[in-house]
Amino acid sequence: MGSTLAAALIRSGHDPADLVLSDRVSARAEQVAAQHGTRHDAPAAAAGAADVVVLAVKPQDMAALVAEIRDQVRPDALVVSIAAGITTEFLERRLPEGTSVVRVMPNTPALVDQGMSAMSPGRHCTPEQVERARALMAHVGRVVVLDEGHQDAVTAISGSGPSYIFYVVEAMIEAGVLLGLPRDTSTELVVQTLYGAATMIRETGTHPTVLREQVSSPGGTSVAALRALEDHKVRAAFLTAMEAAARRSHELSPREE
Repeated sequence: MGSTLAAALIRSGHDPADLVLSDRVSARAEQVAAQHGTRHDAPAAAAGAADVVVLAVKPQDMAALVAEIRDQVRPDALVVSIAAGITTEFLERRLPEGTSVVRVMPNTPALVDQGMSAMSPGRHCTPEQVERARALMAHVGRVVVLDEGHQDAVTAISGSGPSYIFYVVEAMIEAGVLLGLPRDTSTELVVQTLYGAATMIRETGTHPTVLREQVSSPGGTSVAALRALEDHKVRAAFLTAMEAAARRSHELSPREE
């Protein structure tokens, strides 16, 4: 995700020389920096040179990283964390007193600049810093700002959401093949149908229930299919699945000592 964000910033016109990339594996940092034309440095040095520090590591690696960079973070720096489950309090307790922290949950469509990011500011963020973080994440898609108490729900809905969509698309493609379509044709039909349906929701502003009813002619094929989905409790399964994801997100958050 860090590499994705760097690439998006450069595409939008930012000077690669203004970006410093880092990784605990120096060869990896050198490789990614060469790919984007940016500078690279050790984590502590990179943090010390930045007015915005983006922490894009696995949750289990966050405590060690913060311990490594904490003495180098500038007093006026904005720290943006995109590590799942890491709270602003967790970071604020480990960074210098008064450090401004923003927690962000992005998702993988950021790779094609169609991501959905939900961000929550910590105790010390000013409105200007919140806007700066929002503008940063806007380079890879849409952004909402909300209370941090909603982040487990965000993880369940948009953070993990692409996996549910891919799961449904995979099933629909397989159904097309089962019904005799060539796989490439089935794939094109399903992907464009998904894209078109999502575009209709966004551009018309019409509630999905209304759009579904417009497709479902009495006694028709869509009604027959939807009846089968209801018989198999697909709606209830989705609700249960997302509750499970939110619960797991909460479990993965590191507990404070």
